[in-house]
Amino acid sequence: MDDQALVALATGLAERAGAEIRRIRDRGFQVQRKADASVVTEADHAAEAIILAGLREALPGCVVIAEEEMAGGKVTAATEAFWLVDPLDGTREFSSGGDDFAVNIGLVRDGRPVLGVVGVPATGAVFGGIVGVGAWRLKDGVRTPIVARHVPVEGLTVVASRHHGDQARLDAFLGGRTVAKVVNFGSSLKFCRVAEGGADLYPRFGRTMEWDTCAPHAVLEAAGGAVETVDGAPLRYGKAGWDNPHFVCWGAR
Repeated sequence: MDDQALVALATGLAERAGAEIRRIRDRGFQVQRKADASVVTEADHAAEAIILAGLREALPGCVVIAEEEMAGGKVTAATEAFWLVDPLDGTREFSSGGDDFAVNIGLVRDGRPVLGVVGVPATGAVFGGIVGVGAWRLKDGVRTPIVARHVPVEGLTVVASRHHGDQARLDAFLGGRTVAKVVNFGSSLKFCRVAEGGADLYPRFGRTMEWDTCAPHAVLEAAGGAVETVDGAPLRYGKAGWDNPHFVCWGAR
C-alpha cells in the first residue's frame, strides 16, 4: 500500500473504533485501574481490538505497538517501520462525560512519524495527515484541508493539558512571550487545535508515551507545524520504554 492507502485504512479503523466507543458510552461501562494507576475501560480494549485486527488483516506481518497490549505485558521491539496505537486517548475525559478524547493511529519510519489519523468519537470527525503532503479534517464525508497558522499580532493562543499540567513550568516557559490566551484541552486534540490554526503553541511538561503523540504529531507536521523537545531537537520514536521527553508543539514559524 502507498501512504494514501495507508492513511485511508487508518481513517476507516479510527471511525469504526470511534463508533464502538460511542456505543459503549451510551449503554454504560465500568472504570478500572491499570498497574500504573491510570484509568482504563471496556471501550479502550474494544477499540484497540478493532484497530489491531484491521491493521494485521490488511498488512500481514506489520509491527504494531498498542497501549493496552503493552499494559497487558506484550513486549514488542521497534523496527524500521511500525504503527503506534492509542485506542482511547483521554480515558479520564471519556469516563467523566467529557468530549476531549480521541483515537490515535500513527505510522513511524526511521524514528519519525510519517502519517497519522486522530479520530474524535464525540463529534465523528477525523483529523489526518501525511508529512510532506498535507493535513485535513474529515467530517460528515467532507474533507477540509487544515494548515497551522503564524502567530497573530495579538499574541499566542496556548493550549495546555487539562489534567496533567505543570503550571509553574508552563508559566516559566511562557515568560517574556506575548500570550493572548491559554485554553485547556484533554487528549491529543491539543495537537489538532494547533494543526488547524486554532492555537499556536502547546508545551507539554508531563509524562506522555509514544502512542499518545505519534498520530497527532504526524497531523501537525503535515499541517506545517513542528514538534520538538524543549532543547529544540525533533521528537523521535522507538525510544527505550516508549516514554517521551518533555516537548513543545509549534504552529507555523
